[in-house]
Amino acid sequence: EMMNRTYDRDWYLERVEAIRNILPDCTISTDIITGFCSETEEDHQETISILKTVRYSLAYMFYYSERPGTLAARKYEDDIPEETKKRRLDEVISIQRELAFEDNKKDVGKTFEILVEGDSKKSSDHFRGRTSQNKMVIFPKTDNIKLGDYVMVKINDATSATLLGVVTEQNILINN
Repeated sequence: EMMNRTYDRDWYLERVEAIRNILPDCTISTDIITGFCSETEEDHQETISILKTVRYSLAYMFYYSERPGTLAARKYEDDIPEETKKRRLDEVISIQRELAFEDNKKDVGKTFEILVEGDSKKSSDHFRGRTSQNKMVIFPKTDNIKLGDYVMVKINDATSATLLGVVTEQNILINN
């Protein structure tokens, strides 16, 4: 209520179930803020419970920090110690990484159509792109592939944040 949400846990979980019934291979992402004003340990455990129940493919996770001029800053006391906020955030991040890794491992062995978006952030020898579920894929460059091309990439490994694969040459789809 303090964060002005108009729904409750049951309604939210029903929506997630409906989405997954219609789109079984979809990914669901979220934003999570730990340590919002007056958050109890019980509230934090409810966040952990939702995290484990929904099993988000991706989450943007932060601890609350008061922003001058916002409704929360005007209306509520920032009463959660920073070390508590950070501990709770660390717990959320750890669980989310584990869940995302388990989710990504399910894609090992599958082949996805990928739009070549650019160079990998870690290696100029690799491209990056995304699956239709918005999962990041990293794969080695070849001479006949350029930005904007669609390629078929077979996933051979995964991390909590990224799928790693190789282009299946016979299935290169050139963007003309």
